[in-house]
Amino acid sequence: MLLENLKNWKIILASKSPRRQELLKGLGLEFELRTKEISEDYPAALQAEEIPRFLSRKKAKAFLEELSADELVITSDTTVHLDGIVLEKPKDLDEAKSMLQLLSGKMHKVITAITIASVDYNATSHSVTEVQFAELTEAEIDYYVENFKPLDKAGAYGIQEFIGFIGVTSIKGSYFNVMGLPLHLLYEELKKVPSR
Repeated sequence: MLLENLKNWKIILASKSPRRQELLKGLGLEFELRTKEISEDYPAALQAEEIPRFLSRKKAKAFLEELSADELVITSDTTVHLDGIVLEKPKDLDEAKSMLQLLSGKMHKVITAITIASVDYNATSHSVTEVQFAELTEAEIDYYVENFKPLDKAGAYGIQEFIGFIGVTSIKGSYFNVMGLPLHLLYEELKKVPSR
């Protein structure tokens, strides 16, 4: 194992996202999946990166009571920000289309926070990526929404799918952050976890 400090830890990924699961595998770590239904409500006063940081910590907190001393949980939350509006996961296909119409031709920010927690360790960090979209036609938006699964994605899109292929003209920051798990940041944060 590359990260020697983790060799006596059992790593748990608390995420239903198949994208996060695939990405974490890419770091060569063995991990177990655990999921729970956790409300994604947050205080209305929170701004920008405070929102995913709060939600990432909230998700980790839900697991802390049942962790054994050698277990380390990783949680994450992604939000999309456009002109001061937070675009969360769309409630239905109509809302997904509306979100993509809003993003069309504009630059938005994707902020992903990660929390790494154990019984006696807790760290949260975040990454910000700027994404520029081309002008999208109604037909392109309809095709994407009808043929892919935008309802489980903040901002109603996956950069690794059709709409990302044709619509994203530039990004400034981490591509994997837009997919929902900033691997460069996670790797740096995992290096800081104390050995057992």
